[in-house]
Amino acid sequence: MAGRAAKPPRFYFNLRSPYNFFALHDIERRHPGLLDRLEWRPFWEPDETTARLLAEAGGQFPYTPMSRAKQFYILRDVRRLAADRGLPLTWPADRTPWWEPAHLTWFLAADAGLGREWVARAGRARWLEGRDICDPATVVELAAEIGLDAAAVAAAPDDAALRARGAAALKDVHRDGVFGVPYFINGTEPYWGLDRVEEFAASLADGAPAPAARPEERELAVVGAGRTTDMSHAGGCG
Repeated sequence: MAGRAAKPPRFYFNLRSPYNFFALHDIERRHPGLLDRLEWRPFWEPDETTARLLAEAGGQFPYTPMSRAKQFYILRDVRRLAADRGLPLTWPADRTPWWEPAHLTWFLAADAGLGREWVARAGRARWLEGRDICDPATVVELAAEIGLDAAAVAAAPDDAALRARGAAALKDVHRDGVFGVPYFINGTEPYWGLDRVEEFAASLADGAPAPAARPEERELAVVGAGRTTDMSHAGGCG
C-alpha cells in the first residue's frame, strides 16, 4: 500500500502582526520561490460568533496576555526592524479591533487564486499606509483593488459558510499547537517568529536533515515547570 503523501510546509499568518509583515518581506526578497510551496493558513483573534463556532467544534483560541513592558518593547523593536529594511512604517491605531472582515476575505481571495495578493495588499495598507483594516469599508475597497467582488467581501462577516471555514481554520491553529505568528511547520518541526525564517527556509532545502520528532510529555514538563516569566521573544506575536 502506498504511503501517505507528506504534508506541504505550513505557514500560519495574521494580518494584524508586524512580524508577519516583516517575515513576508524577507521571504519575498531572500527566498522568492518559497511562498508558492507553502500551505497558507490564517490565524486571527476571533469575535464572539467565530469563538462560539470554534468552541462548538471542540477548539479554543490561544490567548496570551501581554505585559505593558513587552508592549513598549515591541513598539521599539518594530521601529528598528522597519528601519533596518528601509520601510516607512506607520503604526496603526486599532480603535475598534475586528479581524473577521479582513481574514474572512482571505478565503474569498484564496478561492480566486489571490490569497497571496490579499495578504500583501492588506499588509501594505496596515503597515505602510496607516489604513484601518478592521474597518469593513476599508477592507472592501482594498479587496476591490486586487479584483475581488465588493459585494461578496462586504457580506463576508454575515456569510455562514465563510464563518464555518473560519472556525475550522482556527481549529487547525488549536490542533497544530500554534500560539503566535509568523509560525511555520515543516513536517512535525515548528518554527516561530521572524528570527526563525532562515532556519525554516534551510529546512526545506535539498539535502536538509529530516525534521526532529515531537518532544515527549515528560520533556515538556521540565521546560514549563513551576512559575515562570514570559519566555517568548519579540520576533513573533503571540
